[in-house]
Amino acid sequence: MQSKIIIANWKAYLSIVESEELAKEIYDFAKSKKDLPKIIICPSFPALPSVGKILCGRKNIKLGAQNASWCERGAYTGEVIAPCLGELGCEFVILGHSERRKHFNEKNPDINQRVKMALQNNLTPIVCVGETREEKQAGQRDDVVRAQVIECAGDLDPEPGQKIIIAYEPVWVIGTGQAVAPEDAEHSHQVIKQALVDKYSESEYNTHFQIIYGGSVGAGNLKGFFEKDIIAGVLVGGASAKAQSLKQLIEVCL
Repeated sequence: MQSKIIIANWKAYLSIVESEELAKEIYDFAKSKKDLPKIIICPSFPALPSVGKILCGRKNIKLGAQNASWCERGAYTGEVIAPCLGELGCEFVILGHSERRKHFNEKNPDINQRVKMALQNNLTPIVCVGETREEKQAGQRDDVVRAQVIECAGDLDPEPGQKIIIAYEPVWVIGTGQAVAPEDAEHSHQVIKQALVDKYSESEYNTHFQIIYGGSVGAGNLKGFFEKDIIAGVLVGGASAKAQSLKQLIEVCL
């Protein structure tokens, strides 16, 4: 099986101490494993410094943040800026997650600015897109996903070596325990790929973009997604915040 990506989004499930304990357990677990997938751990902002120290030096386990501001610096109380994330050792950042769109009213143009700021500071953006249940039932899935991709990531100018990860997360399955069928996810990945190829080129897509799936991912359905070549990895929420289930996900990759 081709090496894949597992992105662990711990959301706000864990305290700092709990985050440290889980990071140590996963680090120790991974030490004895060969041919690991690329694992990206995204703890809450307060836990980033200590988790980063625990993961430091492990080749296949990287540190990511759950969001970043659209501004570089300035009078923006409460914002977390991309340069600070880089100083903490982050190499990745999740942007445009459906929970940010829903609870904090983030829109595509705002997310686009955050993506650009991440790239300017050498962070790999993980850009989330996906339709709601209402949009799916109205037959708008492909149009909604295509528009999100174009508006969030359709005008970038990535430098050599830079990557942009697009995470397809159908909003209506997040947290339900019921993922979409791998064939259904594959279709949406093809829609995303075509939107990017239309805005850039096949060569630029192959050089700079990867597409992953998110939404109720677990050890029981992971292999089905990874059997699809276009699905480069998975973004995992609640299941990644528990040691046993995260270990099981890694074992499936091995």
